[in-house]
Amino acid sequence: MEKIKFGASLLSWTLPAWEASAGKYAIEQTAAYGFDVLEILLPPSMAIDTATVRQQLKQHRLQPVCSFNLPSYAHIPTHPKEALALMTAAVQKTAELEARLLGGVLHSAIGVFSGHPLTTAEEDIICEVWYQCSQYAQRYDITIAIEPINRYESYVCTCASDVLRMLQKVNASNMGLHLDTFHMNIEEAGFTTPVIAAGEKLKHLHITESDRGMPGEGNVHWEDFFKALSAIDYRGALVLENFSSSINGMAAAVSLWRASPYSAEALAKGSLAFMKEQAALYGLL
Repeated sequence: MEKIKFGASLLSWTLPAWEASAGKYAIEQTAAYGFDVLEILLPPSMAIDTATVRQQLKQHRLQPVCSFNLPSYAHIPTHPKEALALMTAAVQKTAELEARLLGGVLHSAIGVFSGHPLTTAEEDIICEVWYQCSQYAQRYDITIAIEPINRYESYVCTCASDVLRMLQKVNASNMGLHLDTFHMNIEEAGFTTPVIAAGEKLKHLHITESDRGMPGEGNVHWEDFFKALSAIDYRGALVLENFSSSINGMAAAVSLWRASPYSAEALAKGSLAFMKEQAALYGLL
């Protein structure tokens, strides 16, 4: 079986909004620092020259994965048609980039709240959109991985069990779970149970410390986490998603209200070394 891959997010190098020259820089930096994979956060406009980006990725010997976060005007419980249109467009862009996974916040719009817990009716709407999108994604052999996020950013899916429960209802073979250690540190009771519960449904990971800084210097229980990954023989990518305020505009984009102690380059170098060390220690290589 193919060994585990190590990746960097577009946000490791540049702002969330896709821009061609910044994207090219992210590709170059990801390759220069020794990663295998670049996670491309697709813009809601879907304005990305996939032919050019695909060639740049191949030139630098990087494998792509894609992610997408639903905007406020495509909050699934209230705007299911808009959400489905954007999600299928994201699947199409993922296919054009020759990626095979689309992850991200695909259950709700970040920062949109109803003021109440998720209702059964809302859940049914989300599951129907997921099912329709999964059927479209099957045409391209693309897996869709849903990322739960913390309670301050969503009321829909805030932990692994939320996503796993809804995936069971959808029952689509090409849908899975995307976990992020930052959100896990807030919402999960521990780092073992969610991973074990997901098993083969765990398709993608964001690796980041509790303060979005250098892995190993915060509150994430990395030993528990990597032991659990080893127990399920995880074979997806480990994608770095920490942020540095050394990138102009990043503080406002992702709420980095204190200056980061590390530059983007130092974070990338140190984080990749940490991920490789942990993967080797727990038999994931």
